[in-house]
Amino acid sequence: MLSKNTFIPDKMSVAFLNLGCKVNAYETEAMVELCRNAGFTIVEFHEIADIYVINTCTVTNIADRKSRQMLHKAKHRNPNACVVAVGCYAQESKEVLENDDTVDIIIGNNHKNDLINRLRLFYEGEESTIVESISMQTDYEDLHVGAVSEKTRAYIKIQDGCSQFCSYCIIPYTRGRIRSREAAEVTQEVKKLVSLGYKEIVLTGIHLSSYGLKKPGDDLDGGPLAELILELDRIHGLERIRLGSLEPRIIKEEFVSLIAASHKLCPHFHLSMQSGCDETLLRMNRKYTSKQYEDACTLLRTYFEAPALTTDVIVGFPGETNEEFEKTCDFVKKIGFAQMHVFKYSKRKGTKAESMPDQVPDQVKQQRSETLLAIEKELRLDYQISFAGKKTTILAEDTSIVDGKEFASGYNERYVRFLVESERDLSNTLITGTAELYQGEHLRLVDWSMPQN
Repeated sequence: MLSKNTFIPDKMSVAFLNLGCKVNAYETEAMVELCRNAGFTIVEFHEIADIYVINTCTVTNIADRKSRQMLHKAKHRNPNACVVAVGCYAQESKEVLENDDTVDIIIGNNHKNDLINRLRLFYEGEESTIVESISMQTDYEDLHVGAVSEKTRAYIKIQDGCSQFCSYCIIPYTRGRIRSREAAEVTQEVKKLVSLGYKEIVLTGIHLSSYGLKKPGDDLDGGPLAELILELDRIHGLERIRLGSLEPRIIKEEFVSLIAASHKLCPHFHLSMQSGCDETLLRMNRKYTSKQYEDACTLLRTYFEAPALTTDVIVGFPGETNEEFEKTCDFVKKIGFAQMHVFKYSKRKGTKAESMPDQVPDQVKQQRSETLLAIEKELRLDYQISFAGKKTTILAEDTSIVDGKEFASGYNERYVRFLVESERDLSNTLITGTAELYQGEHLRLVDWSMPQN
């Protein structure tokens, strides 16, 4: 550990840890690149480092606790290290962290690109906190990546902020107003990543459906996002474009007909639902009904063959009765999701839902979560089984061990995982074959080949 007042990046090591969403993951990759370009040595988080940077999350109470634990773990690993808290928990809980001797530097959202300067100021004995009122952050933060840690898939952040103000969500208060990245800059970054060998990119944002909107309240017509997709579609060497979470209200005829013209867009749509009950949706301040959500799914299935429709569901929201929960269970079965993420409602300080009456007991939340997870498993297996006997193409990523046997594995366009028997390293390779069931709940490709470009 170098002495205080000594800031020599090429003699210092930095370890990063990302917590939370894919947007956080992108921003962590960008900060890694900033440090690498400045001369720092990048090491793993479990190693002894001079500096630890934890990109925090505050979406739930569990995320808050995990953020604090990781900050403390870093200082415990090296008591002499500089520990940096960045991101959503740092933004929301600045006062808590300022009174925590574990944390040396606090950087809120929209200031991650100032990491190197804040480190320099810290080692020179200057102020180490930079957290502004998030409501004042209207410019898109200048962060970008030239490479990512994943070998085959690159996440590209194109949008920040959220203006939806769902009654349970703290994110609009930690991420601020909607703002978007210029399409030309996104295209340039994707071209660079493709030149490095990446075949698949995932467009992400805090509220991706707001991409290109100038102000809150503008109609979610999806025009700017569709235009960007079609622009990226023309990049030679890019094989797949995948989308992050979408607002159901963006799924309209004009938008869907435009994106259906893309040759590279994966028919995998994550439509955030949260509840299949209109009464619950109203209390959540979700701005659609279950019928509108169902219509969006029908429209996607009209334009795309067997699209993977995935979603998020919150159980135990304040006021959720047994009857309302049953409506959600019936609704998810009716839609037939390919996959669901199930969350137990977590009370967030500062949100409207925090003070709502009829808070649901934890035991009931747990029971409902288990019920919905059992339904999710059945739906997911039904969707996977539907591929048996059909031709499909995967992008091989890594290896999987099944019953002690090693397989290459990867995902098809609809984000279903397949196994491939091979002694060769197939990572970042497109493979086409016939799907068959393996060991009851897995899928593997047989009679496979690698398409010729």
